[in-house]
Amino acid sequence: MKNIDKLKKHYEDIEIPAELNSVVSDAIRQAKGQKRKGNRLRNSCVGAAAAAAIFIGSINVSPSLAQAMGNVPVLGSIVEVLTIHQVAFEEKTYQADVSTPHITGLEDEELQASLNEKYLEENKELYKQFELEMKEIEKAGGGHLGMDVGYEVKTDTDRILSIGRYQVNTVASSSTTMQYDTIDKVDNVLITLPSLFKNEQYIPVISAYISDEITRQMAEDENISYFTEEEFGEGFTSIDANQSFYITEKGKLVISFDKYEIAPGYMGLVTFEIPSEILNDLLVSDLYIK
Repeated sequence: MKNIDKLKKHYEDIEIPAELNSVVSDAIRQAKGQKRKGNRLRNSCVGAAAAAAIFIGSINVSPSLAQAMGNVPVLGSIVEVLTIHQVAFEEKTYQADVSTPHITGLEDEELQASLNEKYLEENKELYKQFELEMKEIEKAGGGHLGMDVGYEVKTDTDRILSIGRYQVNTVASSSTTMQYDTIDKVDNVLITLPSLFKNEQYIPVISAYISDEITRQMAEDENISYFTEEEFGEGFTSIDANQSFYITEKGKLVISFDKYEIAPGYMGLVTFEIPSEILNDLLVSDLYIK
């Protein structure tokens, strides 16, 4: 396990460069100043390698380069998401791959810093958990263990940025969880589900719609299945007050459930787009939900 111990020390020593924001800001200003001369591509990478680990910090400031690479979404002219990508470990039957988002360009630097710190610390903790599980499996005689952690930008408008961060764990079977952060880029606000509504009446209204939708889907397609009281002893009854969600580009509320949360594993992550007309009287305003 010497390689693992060496990898652990190397990972814990990894730091985000203090000059990151200034590098990005300078590059963006330079890119804007060169539009007349044609598009120039520039990216800055921060990397380190260990016995079984490679850590790469990818800073992409050109929209064309970002789109070409496919893993760095462009968020308007100011706010961008940078990827700190680490191929953390791959040895025998163990594999971990972690990608950490880093937001830049929000006017509220405190909000931006808190989100970026959260993403980094969460992924560090997930990696430590993976490492501990790997050691336990080795002690028990070996086995398979995989972890894939990454993110995707679900929505990018002039106002809304929704980032979904996923975690896929694989042992005998796989489990998938997804967490969303939805940000008002104009007013620099982190939007929560309760903050969209006047009171908690949204919980039974949305829950009733999802219950009806579950019944409808199962009746129309025999390949669709959800946990039900009749078959599994319990089924979906209500969303949580802070149920995972995001807002689409068209201003629709999407409620999300993790794998195995309300349905068998083969259904994967399950989402429901909630009709805005059943929410109109409950909303604080129509700024986000249309």
